[in-house]
Amino acid sequence: MNSPALFFYTRLFPLFLGAAKLFSRVHPKLHPFFKLREELFSDLEKKIATLPSSDFRLWVHAASVGEFEQARPIIAALKKKHPELIVFVSFLSNSGYNARKNFPDAAAVFYLPTDTRANAKRVVSLLKADLLLLMRYDFWPNHLLEAKKSGARLMLAAAVLQENSSYFKPLAKSFYRSIFHLFDNIYTVSERDTLLFRNHFHALQAETVGDPRFDQVFLRSRNSAKVNHLKPFFRERIVLVGGSVWEPDEELLLDAWQALEEKPALILVPHEVNPEKMEQLYNNLKRRSIAFVPISALERTFDPAQQVLVIDQTGYLAELYSLASIAYVGGGFGVNVHNTLEPAVYGIPVLFGPRCHNSPEAEDLVTAGGAVIIEDQPSLAAALKTLTTNPAQREKSGKAAGKFVQERTGATTAIAEHIESLYREKRKQIQG
Repeated sequence: MNSPALFFYTRLFPLFLGAAKLFSRVHPKLHPFFKLREELFSDLEKKIATLPSSDFRLWVHAASVGEFEQARPIIAALKKKHPELIVFVSFLSNSGYNARKNFPDAAAVFYLPTDTRANAKRVVSLLKADLLLLMRYDFWPNHLLEAKKSGARLMLAAAVLQENSSYFKPLAKSFYRSIFHLFDNIYTVSERDTLLFRNHFHALQAETVGDPRFDQVFLRSRNSAKVNHLKPFFRERIVLVGGSVWEPDEELLLDAWQALEEKPALILVPHEVNPEKMEQLYNNLKRRSIAFVPISALERTFDPAQQVLVIDQTGYLAELYSLASIAYVGGGFGVNVHNTLEPAVYGIPVLFGPRCHNSPEAEDLVTAGGAVIIEDQPSLAAALKTLTTNPAQREKSGKAAGKFVQERTGATTAIAEHIESLYREKRKQIQG
């Protein structure tokens, strides 16, 4: 079912791409996009040439690292039962590729080629995938069409549809109806999403299984080894962790924290830990006469009653929430709030700013009673005062947050079991 929009896309997009490539010579963001893809096929050919034979090949595509996190538990479940399974992972973004380029369960991790028919045919013929698993969004029509033509099954997982999305606009709606009809299976996060897929795009293959991210954060919460050395410092204390905080978050959080009569121990985790950003944060703390210690310089003399712990290294945040009594998640006064599930899984109240509309799980967490949306410094100060001085309220909100996550696990099992059934079906065909 091809719409006129899809027909024109496959023919006109290469022209747009050519113009973008010419312009990339003087554009600081476009240039690396094309530069990083120059050796893509030769590198991919070398990796594939060394692979052993396999009855089933899975191609996972994610726009960036956040979407890939939704695929990780699915890949882990499949590889645990079928270590011989060959998995390829592609990314659109630099950040996604750089964060997971050494992902151990993948035979190859690569940048998705630009979406021309020639590129799509080439990558599809190289991978020879039996299944393309696309996480959440990032639909590139030529790659989807060529994968479909090759005989691969197409599966969309962790699918969501925001009601104010551009997908619903008249011309785009026809285009995406054609895109969604290419998928053999669409696994949605909620019943609301399933109804939107079915009613607006006639995608009757959509069904609700949930979001694999809930499984991922639940699995990660079982391991807090990286912060074991911090636990003695914070034992028997109320601890506030400010995670992935940007400058606006820092200002609000520090203002509200300083205004409290009973201050919880504070751990600050900046969104970026480059030298320039860290120096700005240190100067801000000094200006406020707040004593602090970077984790890179942590010693036994550290006193959380007198000093703020600043995380100036990456890789700590998810496990740090295991020490927390309360979490403030940054980003809600910028583009969008960051991951709210990572703290919620530990059964603690979660606070964040008002820009959370692109994170349905954040809004649902508020509805469930496990989180509070902060509008300004006074509302943050009020929320912190309540949660630090009222243990019953803190426990009630925390239990709601933990229950919210636990009740939504299970998507990984449903999706992995379906992929396994396709694998078994393929093996039967091969065996005769």
